Amino acid sequence: RIGLVGANGTGKSTLAKILAGLEHSDSGELAIRRGAKVAYLDQDPSFDPSKSALEIVSSGLREWRGVLDRLEQVAAELKDGAGDLDALLEEQAALTEELERLGGWDRDHEARSTLNQLGVADADRTVGGMSGGELRRVALARLLVSRPDLAILDEPTNHLDIETIEWLEQHLGDRFEGAILLISHDRYFIDAVVDRVVEIARDGVFSYEGGWFEYLEGKAEREAQAARTESNRQNFLRTELEWLRRSPKARTTKSKSRVDRAKAAIAAKPKGGRAALRIQAMTERSGNRIVELEDLKLEIAGRTLLEGFSLHMVKGDRIGIVGPNGAGKTTLLEAIAGNLEPSGGRVVLGKRTEIAYLDQKRSGLIDEENIFENVGGGRDRVDFNGRAMDLRSYLARFQFSPEEVRKPVAALSGGERARVALAKLLLRPANLFLFDEPTNDLDAMTLGALEQSLLDLDANAFIVSHDRHFLDRVATHILELDGNGNATLYAGDYSTCRALKRQADHGARESAQPAENEAADFGRSRAPSKPKRTGLTYGEELELEKLTREIEALEREIAAIEEALCDPTVYEGGGEKGVALAGERDAKNAALEAKMERWMELEEKRGG
Repeated sequence: RIGLVGANGTGKSTLAKILAGLEHSDSGELAIRRGAKVAYLDQDPSFDPSKSALEIVSSGLREWRGVLDRLEQVAAELKDGAGDLDALLEEQAALTEELERLGGWDRDHEARSTLNQLGVADADRTVGGMSGGELRRVALARLLVSRPDLAILDEPTNHLDIETIEWLEQHLGDRFEGAILLISHDRYFIDAVVDRVVEIARDGVFSYEGGWFEYLEGKAEREAQAARTESNRQNFLRTELEWLRRSPKARTTKSKSRVDRAKAAIAAKPKGGRAALRIQAMTERSGNRIVELEDLKLEIAGRTLLEGFSLHMVKGDRIGIVGPNGAGKTTLLEAIAGNLEPSGGRVVLGKRTEIAYLDQKRSGLIDEENIFENVGGGRDRVDFNGRAMDLRSYLARFQFSPEEVRKPVAALSGGERARVALAKLLLRPANLFLFDEPTNDLDAMTLGALEQSLLDLDANAFIVSHDRHFLDRVATHILELDGNGNATLYAGDYSTCRALKRQADHGARESAQPAENEAADFGRSRAPSKPKRTGLTYGEELELEKLTREIEALEREIAAIEEALCDPTVYEGGGEKGVALAGERDAKNAALEAKMERWMELEEKRGG
């Protein structure tokens, strides 16, 4: 079970299509076991529009149905005494074994139930009127019921809500028996599903045992070793080139080997990668009041999505919005953006609030224009936080080279389109960001840069996302919509929200109290109940959850500093940067030790 990762444009989807037999490689060989069944989940599936979702998914049972039909024929022939008895018995045994491999005798219900689990409630509806997200769920359902030997999944979590993603994780872990090649931006999903991560990088292909976090550790170790090797190469070159410049012996035959070693060291220079991704936003100063939602009511086609909903967002709030598909998450963003008139109540923006909105369709992009034209709007220079900047330099921050900026947007991959949309959005002065599934199609590097940018800015944001890792990094609150008019606000990130829900499900208090939060005032929203008493108090349970995340974050930060300290350039010019980094590392190590001690205290108390 392999997770395939790498920056946008490194060829992950192309490789997946080659393995699926949909594209041809330029060289080399592809060997697939005879009789092996390979299924591919495309990012943009297409079906006969006249077919129903159930018909399409049931086609994934065609092989199973064929085996079952033949088995029934053999049973009838045996009953009638027709044909070669020994041959029929042998075929019956083989067919029975094959039927068990394909999932057993009773699978007629599976197509409908899988569609239901993936959020396609009306299985008899024709796919011609379905959205792209619904078509993806139909395609995923067909793949799952077909039970292939190898499932190639290209961004399977796009257009799924968090509850469905967690069901899919469990299904792939507990019920799916085939091999998996997974391409995904969802880091928690990768960690839950795969046991090996293969990275396609610009300087090679690298394999790491384990899930996402083991991959990060292995990658950091590899890059630190590469940095040490490069440092040694640079030191050797400085010594040898100085000798070559000064010594006439360098021109003698005996010194030829030394000259050759210097040339080899020069040739061993690592392949140049792209500049590190840097995402910054144009910011506007804001007042303390960002936006207020007063007794808001949202309806679509007569269905109430939200009712009696009030919220007061203050400076620094970043609210992640979650809930099942169709619960009204995008509708809420549209109302805040002023694109949709509420059915009741009102949206009140602060006097200095300026909105920047990234919708899920990236509708601000013009396919006929190239990257340069889309972002610059005819300008060669842009104003960014009060200073003029060359547009090419600005786009380089989003990893677009001077040659690439002339590529038409229509020819870009999904991840490249997402980076263009971000580059265009973040040129707009704003202090309230509305993000609708911002992580779709972005690679891990871009996600990390976007997360860090939001944290550095202490930006205000409403974020609709199914990416739990993203919400854990940036959200200060989680707003859960149930689609029946109700909303619940949780203080903290997604993992805290989930822990609170889990504790509430176990039951401690019979009635939930209204959410008490300095940033919210809900009409019909309710807070989760507190857990029963265990070895830890309610507050200590939350502290333990938080400590675990903080320890993991500190370990990653320390590893990054250690890697930076391997770069010889930090010691140039008096070495002040190196000293500062070393001091930062020591401070983080001290903080890590203190948090580990407290973590062990709480674990011992819980265990006792």
